[in-house]
Amino acid sequence: MSVLNRRIRGFRLVDVIALGLLVLLIMSVYLAKTIASRERAEIASVERQIASERAQIRLLEAEVAHLEQPSRIEHLSTTYLEMGPVDVARETTAEALATLAPPKPAPAPAPAPAAKVEP
Repeated sequence: MSVLNRRIRGFRLVDVIALGLLVLLIMSVYLAKTIASRERAEIASVERQIASERAQIRLLEAEVAHLEQPSRIEHLSTTYLEMGPVDVARETTAEALATLAPPKPAPAPAPAPAAKVEP
């Protein structure tokens, strides 16, 4: 009697081993599909989050574009800061800026070291 023809409770050993392998294969495929499904759901969640963040970025870029409009800034500066355009008489060149700056004060002299008094 060979190992392949040996019977366990009326079934051949080969059939029992094949059935065990089949059950193991079915369980591993089910487990792999479950893990893949979870991964797919997580990927979909991340993609939704990315789309939401992109929409938020577009909204913030539109708000920045609105806030940086020169006409709006000019209106705010004249209304709240009472600023206006610079007179032509007050304009200067980059080279002339050095002559317009106030002179630097002379540095204060360093204090003399204190003399040691010996008893």
